[in-house]
Amino acid sequence: MESSSGEELEEEFPGHEWITPQSSINAAYQSQTEKGIRKICSELLELKDAIENLSGNMQSKYLAFLRISEEVVEAEQELIELQKHVSAQGILVQDLMSGVCRELDVWFKSNKEEDVKEKDFQTELDEILSDDTQDPKAIFLDKLDALLAEHKMEEALLALEAEEKKYLVTDESSKESNAELSAFKTALFKRKAILEDQLVRWSEQPSLPITELRKSLAGLVKIGKGSLAHQLLLKAYGSPLQKNVEAFLPSCSIYTETYAASLSQIVFSAIAKAAKETNTLFGDSPMNMNRIIQWAEYEIETFVRLVKENSPLPESVSALRAACICIQTSLSHCSFLESYGLKFSKLLMVLLRPYIEEVLELNFRRVRRKIVDAAKNDDILLLTPQEGSPLSGAVAPNIMLTSSGKKFMSVVNDILDQVTPMTIVHFGGAILNKFLQLFDRYVETLIKVLPGPSEDDTQLESKEPVEFKAESDAQQLTLIGAAYTIADELLPAAVSKFFDMQTEKKGAGGSSEGLGSGSIYSIEYKEWKRHLQHSLDKLRDHFCRQYVLSFIYLEGKSRLDARMYMERKTDDLLFDADPLPSLPFQNIAFGSHGCKICNLRGNSSDVYIIIELALFGRLQQLASVAGDVLLGKDKIQKVLLSRLTETVVMWLSNEQEFWDVFEDRSVQLQPSGLQQLILDMHFIVEIAVCGRFPHRPVQQLVSTVITRAIAALSARNVDPQSALPEDEWFLEIAKGAIHKLMLGTSGSESEPEPEPEEHVALHDEISDSDESIATPSTSGSEDSFASANNDDLESPVYFTDPEA
Repeated sequence: MESSSGEELEEEFPGHEWITPQSSINAAYQSQTEKGIRKICSELLELKDAIENLSGNMQSKYLAFLRISEEVVEAEQELIELQKHVSAQGILVQDLMSGVCRELDVWFKSNKEEDVKEKDFQTELDEILSDDTQDPKAIFLDKLDALLAEHKMEEALLALEAEEKKYLVTDESSKESNAELSAFKTALFKRKAILEDQLVRWSEQPSLPITELRKSLAGLVKIGKGSLAHQLLLKAYGSPLQKNVEAFLPSCSIYTETYAASLSQIVFSAIAKAAKETNTLFGDSPMNMNRIIQWAEYEIETFVRLVKENSPLPESVSALRAACICIQTSLSHCSFLESYGLKFSKLLMVLLRPYIEEVLELNFRRVRRKIVDAAKNDDILLLTPQEGSPLSGAVAPNIMLTSSGKKFMSVVNDILDQVTPMTIVHFGGAILNKFLQLFDRYVETLIKVLPGPSEDDTQLESKEPVEFKAESDAQQLTLIGAAYTIADELLPAAVSKFFDMQTEKKGAGGSSEGLGSGSIYSIEYKEWKRHLQHSLDKLRDHFCRQYVLSFIYLEGKSRLDARMYMERKTDDLLFDADPLPSLPFQNIAFGSHGCKICNLRGNSSDVYIIIELALFGRLQQLASVAGDVLLGKDKIQKVLLSRLTETVVMWLSNEQEFWDVFEDRSVQLQPSGLQQLILDMHFIVEIAVCGRFPHRPVQQLVSTVITRAIAALSARNVDPQSALPEDEWFLEIAKGAIHKLMLGTSGSESEPEPEPEEHVALHDEISDSDESIATPSTSGSEDSFASANNDDLESPVYFTDPEA
């Protein structure tokens, strides 16, 4: 619109020169505006670049400013400290100046009084030195000065020593004035001090031969400086010792097992040499002994510190070996030093004991983990002795081990291979106790491997899975046999050198004084073996308990129930044509068959009893398996089977639910029920007799159960004497039942049973012969089954005789 209007104006006024056309005006202003805008833009860009540069410079300068500010603050602090130091030095200078001034005042006052005396003294000395008669003292002093100037210390020492002797002889008869004597003594004292300084400097030479050192130290002793000479001697041995130790330290990481022995050799050899030189040069005076003891104690403390600092990992075998070698060599050196009157054995053991105990503890933790892992993954592959194994020559040839048992003995022998005689003397008791703990842990792990709950589930529970579980009787008996072999044969044979050394030391009059609580004297073999047997008892009793419980309980219900005695319909067992023990205690099947139908009632063909595999059959089956698995281990077989028999009676005597029903007066108890219970108990005793087990403990337990059962009948106002037959009747019936079960035939077809008297004689014969072999103690012993309380399933009995 604007352009069109401009063109119109130009058309209206075409001929006027003084009027500028609108198009020219627009073109002129348009070109100037574009140039201005471009210029402004370029200036703005330049301004932007300048601002950015300024911003960057400001940031860098700001950081520099902060850094300078921090440096200024630090400089201010340093200036303040310097100012304090200058102030302190100024105070010190002022105190010094004031002290000097006071001393000068005192000196000026006394100088006037002594000036005359000093002048007289100097005049007299000049007269002595310039005497025309050539006084012998002056000649001697001149000669001595010449020797000292030429560093002829030996000649000067001899001359000085000769002059002192001469002076002492002529001192009494001398007519010389006191002033002359004092001047001569002063001159000798000054020259003796010069000689002492020369001898000290000569003795401190680093590469001085030992012969020269002895001469210089002897010279110091002659001039009355024995204490200084001894200090120089210790310094002369201490400096090379430190250099030798520093030179050896880089090799400690290479010789991990012998580095401690080498350090011991370096340190104690230096102490021995210093002690020998001390006795040679200075004698055995108490002052010198105290000084060398203090120096040697410091060196020993440094030695122990270096042993600890350069030790391998404390739980490694190398650390154990290095520690044992360190004890052996160090104590040997200490024993040698006792010939010089130096006793460092107690100090050395006090310093080394914490380190040795730590190494032992960590090594046993390491092997404990190995044993636990091996037992959890035990595959029971090693059932026979291994030819060429290190164990085969040390014990009897009928050794049986599982893979975990072999691993156990392997780690035990690894530890024993590192132990030295001195380690046994000082730490033998602690090591033996740790072997007991190790075996106890091994047994606890085997208990986890066996089926069934343990007695102390809280202690044996573990989050770690057990990959192997011994399910069959053969596997369980193999594990028990391996533990028995270790405890009774392998482990005692492996540690026999400990007790041999104990016996040897006691025979030689050795004493446990100063050896500490973990020495070999702190434990006796019988006590140690008893602890081993206690660990075996836990394994044995757990096996017996779970084995018996698996027989007693079936599908959550007890086979051995009091109601089977309460619900008997017959009034008297005597009128029964062929009385037998209760079903849980018998098994007609011969061998390991599940059940068998047998006619036990003579010719009554319509009466049959289905007998399941119960106590007698389980024991018979287990005995057969044990005969194969525990071949040659007759004692352990008998003890296990005997303990199984005992456990049944123990369970019955302690089963409160059984006795709650049996002693309930509201429930009628027929005499035949009591008779059946007593017959069952006699049957258990006969099982032990026939199996040639130690049966006296079973008899005592059975007597307790029978006494309690008779008391329950008496509480119902029934006379037991009238309801019960003689004991011989129960013995005869039980023996006949055993005979039938053994033959697997009916009562009418079995052979005639022997008379009760013959049974009693057989009973005594077996008792005497059996207990002498398999029972570790008599019935009166507190370690036997017989002495066990009725409520204690853990009464100790040993697989072998601990007194042997």
